[in-house]
Amino acid sequence: MMNEQTCKTSNTLPYPVILSAVAGDAEAVNVVLKHYEKYIIALATRPLHDEYGEIFYYLDDEARRKIETHFITKLLTFNVA
Repeated sequence: MMNEQTCKTSNTLPYPVILSAVAGDAEAVNVVLKHYEKYIIALATRPLHDEYGEIFYYLDDEARRKIETHFITKLLTFNVA
């Protein structure tokens, strides 16, 4: 069994956390969301052009919420077997 430090260095989620998240445990779902937070933020980042043509990037909160909601619904229907 992997300890917490090993999981942090290997960048994987512990199997019991995944099982708990699939079973609907709110704390485990939050751990999984936290694990994928940077990736979700990257997916929800959008370019914005100002009046001078400069490109700025901003986090689209609505897109982030949609991604997280979709992720949670797929997580809860995930087949672990």
